[in-house]
Amino acid sequence: MASIAVIDAAVVDPSPIVSQPLTVPEIDIAYESDVSEDLNSNASHVKEAFTKSEKGKLLKRRERHFSQTSDSEEGENEIEHKTSRLDFLAGPCKAAEHAEEFVKRVWEAGWRVVNHHSLPDWLQDNDFLHKGHRVPTNSFRECFKSIFRIHTETGNIWSHLLGMIAFMGIAGYFLTRPSVEIQWQEKAVFSAFFAGAILCLGFSWLFHTVFNHSEKVGKLFNKLDYCGIAILTMGSFVPWLYYSFYCRLVPKIAYLVLIFVLGTICIVVSLFDKFREPQFRGIRAGMFIALGLSGVIPALHFVISDGFDQAVNNASLGWLCLMAVLYIVGALIYAFRIPERIFPGKFDIWCQSHQIFHMFVLAAAFVHYHGITQIASYRLTLGDCLATDISS
Repeated sequence: MASIAVIDAAVVDPSPIVSQPLTVPEIDIAYESDVSEDLNSNASHVKEAFTKSEKGKLLKRRERHFSQTSDSEEGENEIEHKTSRLDFLAGPCKAAEHAEEFVKRVWEAGWRVVNHHSLPDWLQDNDFLHKGHRVPTNSFRECFKSIFRIHTETGNIWSHLLGMIAFMGIAGYFLTRPSVEIQWQEKAVFSAFFAGAILCLGFSWLFHTVFNHSEKVGKLFNKLDYCGIAILTMGSFVPWLYYSFYCRLVPKIAYLVLIFVLGTICIVVSLFDKFREPQFRGIRAGMFIALGLSGVIPALHFVISDGFDQAVNNASLGWLCLMAVLYIVGALIYAFRIPERIFPGKFDIWCQSHQIFHMFVLAAAFVHYHGITQIASYRLTLGDCLATDISS
């Protein structure tokens, strides 16, 4: 192939022939000098001289070789053309593979979970959860993207996010009923419960979503989370007290004031930064348990004045007690951090104490909603209050 390239260059450009004569045994020296002169004068005469000589015959054979080579080159060009077409068709597939790899790398680079000991001090809340913790992001966008990823807070977020959406749907249906079905007084009373449930669940899932943003943001939303628990407790008592003491104005107002005072105290205490530290976990749980147990006072009042059967059958005392049990058991599980305390590192993602507490809160809220609808239905079937009932 190297010798062929030399001959080809000689045909196109005569200078190489002059500087580097072809070494072919059959060509005599005299004829080679003639060819050199003709090449300098006219390129066409050179071709004619080569054709009439043995050297020309040799070049013809080589030209035929060139034609065959050119045919093979054309074949190679066709193959290359087809290959380029295949490469073009394979482009989208390669692009899809590159895009998938890019997304995977972005996902891995933008999402990272760490062990508990790698967290800053302000994020080290539960040392029995070893893996799957989110790192500080300083970005609300990254925090909200973590809703759709797996980590220690995934269950806490979705349990109360879906619960909030459920209560928003129930509240929307209840409050949009025509007045012939539900009067405005009932809508106002039930609104206290709906507002408490929606705010509590809303603050909860927001806190678990953004508390790793930064220490300042985490403290703020943690306070809102605790305030939401107090608001839910207060809102839950409003319908029950309203319908249980429907015709007794003085005890109704007294107990409503009591629950609002205790709830406000819980809210104020929750606003202190010291209150959110891990060593006060038991105190937090105890305070909210005490707030819920304050309902024992009006419940005992009703039992004494109206009888136990009346309280259970018509005042939904059974549902109220079940709600209290659910809240208390959930709070105790949260305080003692069961089951991760017994099996450290085994419940890092699912079925940890805080998630169980969330499920107990949801169950208690739905139980209470059922109970207050029962007592409201019974009370409204009795009609208006008598003058003797109002004065008692």
